[in-house]
Amino acid sequence: MTTPAPSKPESKKEIPPPKTYAHYAGRWLILPLVNTPVTPNHLTTLRLLTGIAAAGAFAMGDYFWTVWGGVLFAFSALMDRADGELARLSGKSSSWGHWYDLYCDSIVNVVLFFGIGIGLTEGVLGHWAWKMGVLSGLSIALTFWIVFRLHESGSTPNEAFNAPEGFDFDDSMFLICIFAWFDGMFYLLIAASVCAPLFLIFALWQYVTLKSSTET
Repeated sequence: MTTPAPSKPESKKEIPPPKTYAHYAGRWLILPLVNTPVTPNHLTTLRLLTGIAAAGAFAMGDYFWTVWGGVLFAFSALMDRADGELARLSGKSSSWGHWYDLYCDSIVNVVLFFGIGIGLTEGVLGHWAWKMGVLSGLSIALTFWIVFRLHESGSTPNEAFNAPEGFDFDDSMFLICIFAWFDGMFYLLIAASVCAPLFLIFALWQYVTLKSSTET
């Protein structure tokens, strides 16, 4: 498979403004990188590695590593915004890079909850903690499967899930950092083990509805 050649925007007017505050922060971070050899895929790889490192820190289970896990994940989430902004501003976008970004997002978000579950097994939840982490992670993995199908059909999750203007569902992941820094991973795991399966059901329903409307 050949990768399409990057197409640079003809003028700054063609570059859309950032969608959310997180995208604004990502665009600000990458401004010095626009005319350098750094590519969006480099930032995506950095996002992947720091996200996996955050999951490993959460799996340690003590507060010191949980705080650093929050720091690592905050950086990883910002890189998730920065790679797309670099692609838009530098014209270094590609179909392969788009899918690489999606797969890295899914890997990070899934292993993150695996790590959180493992880290809480010594607490009051016991072995239920890792089971709840697996439930949350697998629900997120299946939700990403729906996201992949949406992108293949030419739609986006925000369009399909009727997200409000200026909001991106991925931005909610920044809450993980807040829970980590304020020693609330127990509550985060409980919320995730309930909300992630419910959102999966909602996403599946929206996907089926969207697919039915396009086929009629």
